[in-house]
Amino acid sequence: MSRGRFITLEGGEGVGKSTQVQALADSLRARGIDVVETREPGGSEGAERIRELLLTGDESRWGARAEALLFAAARSDHVDKVIRPSLESGKWVLSDRFVDSSLAYQGGGGGLGVEVVRAINAFGIGEWFPDRTLVLSLDEGAERARTRDSDGSDRIGGRDADYHRKVDLAFRLIAAEEPERVRLIDASGDPEEVTRRLLDAIAELLP
Repeated sequence: MSRGRFITLEGGEGVGKSTQVQALADSLRARGIDVVETREPGGSEGAERIRELLLTGDESRWGARAEALLFAAARSDHVDKVIRPSLESGKWVLSDRFVDSSLAYQGGGGGLGVEVVRAINAFGIGEWFPDRTLVLSLDEGAERARTRDSDGSDRIGGRDADYHRKVDLAFRLIAAEEPERVRLIDASGDPEEVTRRLLDAIAELLP
């Protein structure tokens, strides 16, 4: 049995990742592809427990290094329990965030450096990098996120605008450095059109 494909959706706050994960999964299933939808932080029982630790509490709960290590630990469990078994059984995995979020958020926004965070995660995930990473980009994303989270953002989403500008820049730098794997996708306009852009960006991977 051939290995499935691993597709991740990335981007800053409020760009519509969750909506597009569902829409893209529906489009792939309509083509006869067996799709597993998942998310980070989380996706497995252990990783969901770590998610609670990462996203709740006040800003000072974790330092930058501890935060990066917790994300890496959650991701390692996610790979072991969900991603690797699914791919090895021939299923496609579609994840709302994966390692590039750590590179952008803790590496870029948190100031640890992209390569430092990449090294932390390399041990945890081994060879299981995505076949294609789709980074949704939307200038008004931050405003959309503030509206969505008016009842209170999580620890990371609620950080200041300068932090999120650094995150956005890091995503763009990653895309520029790895153009074969990472594609920037315009997330503006009609949601159905955004889904078509995502499908175009993975067209050569489709059976």
